[in-house]
Amino acid sequence: MAQDLPLNKENILDAAEQVLRRYGPDKTSVVDVARVLQVSHGTLYRHFASKSALREAVTERWLERSITAPLETIANQAGGSSSGRLRLWLETLIRSKRTYSVDDSEMFAMYAAVTLEAVEMITVHVDRLIQQVAQIVEEGIKSKEFKSGSSSEGVAKAIFIATSRFHHPSHAYEWVEEKTNEEFDAVFNLILSGITKSS
Repeated sequence: MAQDLPLNKENILDAAEQVLRRYGPDKTSVVDVARVLQVSHGTLYRHFASKSALREAVTERWLERSITAPLETIANQAGGSSSGRLRLWLETLIRSKRTYSVDDSEMFAMYAAVTLEAVEMITVHVDRLIQQVAQIVEEGIKSKEFKSGSSSEGVAKAIFIATSRFHHPSHAYEWVEEKTNEEFDAVFNLILSGITKSS
C-alpha cells in the first residue's frame, strides 16, 4: 500500500464513482475505493464516516451534475412560452432518467437504492427540482399564460407528483413500454388544461 496521500472529497468521489461503475453498488466496498486511490481504507473514513455516507455523497454529486444542473439551465431560459419550457423541462427529466437507467445502469441502480435509504438527501434534491418548475410556473403566471390565484410552488409540486410515474426510479421497468410516451402526452395535456388561461 502506498503512503496515505492528502486527499480531498472530490478525489475520493471520482474514485468511488469509477469503482461503483465497475463492480456495482452491492459489490463495491470502501476497501475497493481505497485500493484505487492507493491509500488505506482508514484514510477514507476520515472523510466519510461509513460506506453509506460515501454512497450518498457519490449519488448526490451524480444527481447534481446529471439531473439538477441541466434542468436548471432550462428553468433559467428566457423567451418562449412557459408551457413550452415546462414541457421541455419534463421531457428532459424523463429522457435523462430513461437514458441513465440503460447507459449508466450501475449509477442509476445506486441512485434507486439511495432513494429509499437517504430520505433527507433525496428530499433536498426533489425540492430543488420543484423550485425549478415553480420558477417556470411563476413566469407563466406573470405573462398571463397560466392562471393566477394558486401558489406557483403548490402547482409545481402537483405537476411533479402527477408526472412521477415517468421519472421516479421505482417505475423504471415501465419506461420501455411504447405506450409510455402517449400516456405522458395525455398527462401533460391534462396539466396544461388545468393551468393555462383560456383565451
